[in-house]
Amino acid sequence: MVEDEDEDPETKEKILEKLMDQDEVDPEGEPVDETMVKKMILTFEKRSYKNQELRIKFPDNPEKFMEAELDLNDIIQEMHVIATVPELYHLLVELNAVHSLLGLLTHIAIAVVDLLQELTDIDTLHESEEGAEVLIDALLEGQVVALLVQNMERLDETVKEEADGVHNTLAIVENMAEFRPGLCTEAAQQGLMQWLLKRIKVGHVLQNAGTRELLGELDGIDVLLQQLSVFKRHNPSTAEEQEMMENLFDALCSCLMLPANRDRFLRGEGLQLMNLMLRSKKLSRTSALKVLDHSMIGPEGSDNCHKFVDILGLRTIFPLFMKTPKKMRKAGISDKEHEEHVCSILASMLRNLKGQQRSRLLSKFTENDCEKVDRLMELHFKYLEAVQLADRRIEGEKHEMVRRGEILDDSMEDEFYLRRLDAGLFVLQLICYIMVEISNAGISQLQQRVHQILNLRGGSVKAVRHIMREFAESIGDGKNEEFRQSEQKRVMELVDNF
Repeated sequence: MVEDEDEDPETKEKILEKLMDQDEVDPEGEPVDETMVKKMILTFEKRSYKNQELRIKFPDNPEKFMEAELDLNDIIQEMHVIATVPELYHLLVELNAVHSLLGLLTHIAIAVVDLLQELTDIDTLHESEEGAEVLIDALLEGQVVALLVQNMERLDETVKEEADGVHNTLAIVENMAEFRPGLCTEAAQQGLMQWLLKRIKVGHVLQNAGTRELLGELDGIDVLLQQLSVFKRHNPSTAEEQEMMENLFDALCSCLMLPANRDRFLRGEGLQLMNLMLRSKKLSRTSALKVLDHSMIGPEGSDNCHKFVDILGLRTIFPLFMKTPKKMRKAGISDKEHEEHVCSILASMLRNLKGQQRSRLLSKFTENDCEKVDRLMELHFKYLEAVQLADRRIEGEKHEMVRRGEILDDSMEDEFYLRRLDAGLFVLQLICYIMVEISNAGISQLQQRVHQILNLRGGSVKAVRHIMREFAESIGDGKNEEFRQSEQKRVMELVDNF
């Protein structure tokens, strides 16, 4: 516990001696009222002082203060009950408990973080706005974010308890930011932004939706774009710099899974940066394509799709569709990955674009005697053949399993489906979706060209319909049921009119 500079140490000691003589709180059976909370806080202060005293006296002998530490941990656990009476939070501030708790973040951190996380639970904060304001003011005055970030730096996330500590720490900041949005900037200045960006190397940090949201609120999308802008004209100079660039791109992709961050990406001119990277033909091009794909997927990507056409992005994406660059392979991205991202971007634009922008996209398919339709059909037969080959192998294995009397369970079926996806099923579904979309666009030469090439090369409308039905069934996993049904209906109408 840190002493105030203007407080007489002798006076403080006398106060604490009085506390030592008081009965400690026994929460069992007592109502959670002002008297009980005061008793609890005074017991906490007494144990905190005793623990500090023993730590100073025996710094190299933990056994001497271990019992006092356990007692202190016990009272911190008991203090969780204070979260049920947020109207009494002012007592935590008036009796200096917030100051003392923050002082304990250096050596009894997990217990303190757990308590703070419960005290700042967003529902609890809204129960007593007055109590919440007092508590948050005191926490911010004590530089809570800076102390929490310093503590997270010490935690080892391979240990479950410490990984939970990191999760709960981020939850504290999320709760406070939700209650008082203005503190995001302050949190960023106190080191949270730097911590999040450093932790990007550990991919799972941004798998949590709340953390993605927090990074967005902390202007993290802008920071990521600024960091990446260096690579639009220059390749990374070292392996470490290349790894950092890829981590930044991965973080951006993860953040874009949250719809609110797509809007921030749009406002931060992320589309313009990705477009420049695609044109610059530097190493950043492969990852920029992936980011572009993430920014446009689903109905939430509609604004990005429209903006991409406005910034003349069609001039960038179609050359990449017409020919897979050899440099992509050198950069470690396979033809399938490249073609999947490009086809996904085109499919998203066909799904989302309206009016003039949609007309501009469709007219691209009619240029140069429908050469882009020819390329689309070339990719269709390439992936159809790959998937049919995988299907024949899988059917052979299933037949063999039945012959041996083995049972085909769900896990085996899932494994077979993953193998079909790996062979190119998802890319094939995207290609077929583009085929049915342009065939339904009311431009007769597009529809005629698709059917003409299908007939010439022995393809079939029936096969396309089968692939699209399978695609429709997989639509909207994790989305609300209403969206899933309407989207499935829309796709099936396209298929029926094909």
